[in-house]
Amino acid sequence: MPGFDYKFLEKPKRRFQCPLCSKTMREPVQVSTCGHRFCDTCLQEFLSEGVFKCPEDQLPLDYAKIYPDPELEQQILSLAIRCIHSEEGCRWTGQMKQLQGHFSTCAFNVIPCPNRCSAKLTRRDLPDHLQYDCVKRKVKCEFCGNEFTGEAYENHQGICPQESVYCENKCGARMMRKLLAQHSVADCPKRTQPCKYCGKEFVYDTIQNHQYHCPRFPVQCPNQCGTPNIAREDLAAHVKESCCSALVLCPFKDAGCKHRCPKLAISRHLDDTTKSHLTMMCSLVTRQRQEILELRRELEELSVSHDGVLIWKLADYSRRLQESKLRSNHELFSPPFYSHRYGYRLQVSAFLNGNGSGEGTHLSIYIRVLPGEYDSLLEWPFSYKVTFSILDQSDPSLSKPQHITETFNPDPNWKNFQKPSSTARNSLDESTLGFGYPKFISHEEIKKRNYIRDNAIFLKASIDIPQKIIA
Repeated sequence: MPGFDYKFLEKPKRRFQCPLCSKTMREPVQVSTCGHRFCDTCLQEFLSEGVFKCPEDQLPLDYAKIYPDPELEQQILSLAIRCIHSEEGCRWTGQMKQLQGHFSTCAFNVIPCPNRCSAKLTRRDLPDHLQYDCVKRKVKCEFCGNEFTGEAYENHQGICPQESVYCENKCGARMMRKLLAQHSVADCPKRTQPCKYCGKEFVYDTIQNHQYHCPRFPVQCPNQCGTPNIAREDLAAHVKESCCSALVLCPFKDAGCKHRCPKLAISRHLDDTTKSHLTMMCSLVTRQRQEILELRRELEELSVSHDGVLIWKLADYSRRLQESKLRSNHELFSPPFYSHRYGYRLQVSAFLNGNGSGEGTHLSIYIRVLPGEYDSLLEWPFSYKVTFSILDQSDPSLSKPQHITETFNPDPNWKNFQKPSSTARNSLDESTLGFGYPKFISHEEIKKRNYIRDNAIFLKASIDIPQKIIA
């Protein structure tokens, strides 16, 4: 019985062993000329290679003198063996010739499925296979009662129209599968449905509440203008821009006109009230001009120095000097500054081509006291030392700057150091000039060193205020 590795209870005698395969002989044959025995199959394979000699003694062989050995074969078939499936759990033992009969009942023997499903499995696994796994088994659906092969039943499961299932929308309803589609479309309270106005999907039992807020839900104009089907989100724009019945304020409302009328009547109102609207606009312009002047004044106050020091940059110096030469007594004014916080409000003026005795040859510089916010709290006349400087713009790392500086103490009898009136003093009358130096620096001197750099000069004015007053 070829095809098996037998498991003998006792090791077979050596005379039962084939010299070619070293295993127990199967279908033994004997060479009559020398008496040696071999498996029929092993000897045929040996001779097929073209060597016609006995494998044992190398004597010539003749096919006609090779015979089956039935007596030896019966002795071999009588040897005691275990089932070839003994390691898998089979406990059968018997003679080798009984093995084939044992296979017809061996629980561990592999056999084909009787339903011809192509599966091969042990005999002991066959019942479960036939009941649960075989694709060609016969199965009856518990819901519809139809009979299927196993493979067809597996496809039928999950689609049987009479199986009882829960609604997929989790509304809690249970029904046969064939009724589920109709339920999901028409009856399920949890089905989704698009809003017919905005198109967004909503659960059916919430769509009515959505329509109270839907931006595309049609509403009526509150002014009863007759425009149909206005979307809720467009209503405000309609009332503001399109509604012919909406009440609107006059376009001159900011100028003071309080008239309100339907939009269609506003043109007539504008035609009838042109003169009064013009008067209102003139008044508005006047008020705005005053506000602008006040804001400008406040901005200037915020930007001025409050530490008693002014550094005044006069850019485009050459052009300004030429302009001063063409215009007699052409005076330039610095931004205002304060002597200290809550102190005197001061201003520096300069004549680039000189003034008085310095006219045409020198730069003249003066200081004057301006009306300030805190004048009523200060001592008068103004009596604190004033220092003027023109700053040398030389690089300090190359040479020490040499500023030109002049200092004076105000004359208490000079009228411009008395408490100023609120009237602005822009007159060029010499009596209204501030106090200073007509010949502060000559035109020749100013050209030396780096008093002029990048076509600009810097003038500095500082007020010497005692610390006790500042504190």
